[in-house]
Amino acid sequence: MKRRSLLKAFTLSASIAAMGLTWTAQAAETIKVGILHSLSGTMAISETSLKDMALMTIDEINAKGGVNGKMLEPVVVDPASNWPLFAEKGRQLLTQDKVAVVFGCWTSVSRKSVLPVFEELNGLLFYPVQYEGEEMSPNVFYTGAAPNQQAIPAVEYLMSEDGGAAKRFFLLGTDYVYPRTTNKILRSFLHSKGIADKDIEEVYTPFGHSDYQTIVSNIKKFAAGGKTAVISTVNGDSNVPFYKELGNQGLKATDVPVVAFSVGEEELRGVDTKPLVGNLAAWNYFESVKNPVNTKFVADWKAYAKAHNLPNADKAVTNDPMEATYVGIHMWAQAVEKAKSTDVDKVREAMAGQTFAAPSGFTLTMDKTNHHLHKPVMIGEIKADGQFNVVWQTKEPIRAQPWSPFIPGNDKKPDYAVKSN
Repeated sequence: MKRRSLLKAFTLSASIAAMGLTWTAQAAETIKVGILHSLSGTMAISETSLKDMALMTIDEINAKGGVNGKMLEPVVVDPASNWPLFAEKGRQLLTQDKVAVVFGCWTSVSRKSVLPVFEELNGLLFYPVQYEGEEMSPNVFYTGAAPNQQAIPAVEYLMSEDGGAAKRFFLLGTDYVYPRTTNKILRSFLHSKGIADKDIEEVYTPFGHSDYQTIVSNIKKFAAGGKTAVISTVNGDSNVPFYKELGNQGLKATDVPVVAFSVGEEELRGVDTKPLVGNLAAWNYFESVKNPVNTKFVADWKAYAKAHNLPNADKAVTNDPMEATYVGIHMWAQAVEKAKSTDVDKVREAMAGQTFAAPSGFTLTMDKTNHHLHKPVMIGEIKADGQFNVVWQTKEPIRAQPWSPFIPGNDKKPDYAVKSN
C-alpha cells in the first residue's frame, strides 16, 4: 500500500510539474505589451478611453492570429496623473514585466518624465497625442500631431475670412510644457503675420483648475478690442468647467470663436454642448468623417464599449488620440511581422515607411527618419450633439516638422531621431 501511495504521489507531482512547464511555455508564447495611461486623477477623463482602445485593438489583432503566431498580452498600469509615477511605472513595465513595447502617456510632462527611462533601457514608446514638438527620440514613435499638423493650420484658419478673420488672440492653457511651448511657437508665428504683442494675451491655469469665471470675463473684455479668437490648450477635466462658463456668460462662437487642441468628442461627453455650437477643434481625425474604414472603426468601438460594460457605453465615442492609438498598435504589429522579431532595434528599423489605411480616410505613413506620422489636418465645428462638422481639411497628409521653424536655431537641428540626453 505504501509503495502504491508513493507511486501515486510521484505521478501526481510529475503531472503538476508538467502542467507548470506547459504553463511557462504558454506564457513564453505571448508578447507582453504595456499600456501606460492615467486611469485616475485629472487626466483620467481623456486617458481612460485610450487604455480601452488599446485593449480593443489588441483583441482585434489576437482574433486574427496575433503577431508572428503569438498572442499579445496587455499589461495595464495606472500612473494616476502623477508625472514622476509615469517614470516609475514605465521602468516597471520594461524591467519587471518585460514588455516588448509601451503604448501610453497623454501630457508632454508625462512623456518627458518617461523619456530618460526608455532611452536608458532602450524601450519603445508609442505616443498618441498631439504635442509641442521640439523632440525626436529614437525610442519614441509619435502618432499624434506636431505643431505644423494642428496648431499652425488652426491659427491660419482663424485668420482667414472663412475662420472669422481674427486679429487678436487670447492664448489660454494649462500650466505645463505643451501649452507654453505651443504658445511660444504661435506667438512667433503671429509676429511673422504682423500681429503685435498688445494683441496677444497669454494665461495659464493649473491642472484640475475649475473656476473660470474671471478668465471668461477677461476674454470678453479683451475681445472688445476687435476680432478675437481663443486658442485653448487647456487639458484634462478642466475643460468641463471652462466650457460651462463660456455658456454661462453667453460667449458665443459667432462673437469669439474658441479653437481647442485638446478637446474632442470624449471631453464633450460631460458638457451641455448646445451653447458651444460653432466653437472649433483642430485634430487629424473626427468620429464624424465619412468613409468605410471609419464606419467599421466606430461600430467596432461602440460594440466593444457595450460588450465590456464601459461607463456610458450607450454614448461611446471615438476621437483623435484613440484613432492614433489604434493606428500605432497596428503599425507596431506590422513592423514586428516585418522584422520577425520584437527586438527594439529591429522593430525601429522596420517601422520606417510603414503605412496604414486609417479611420481618418487617409493612408498614413510613418516617416522614414523623424519617427512622426504624416497626417491630414482637420478643423471641426462643435454641433449640438457633441459631434463635429469638418469645416476645413488638407487634401493630403502633411509631413511633421518636430523642430518648429518658428523657434530660433531649429533650422540647425538634425532631421532624424537623436537621444535627448
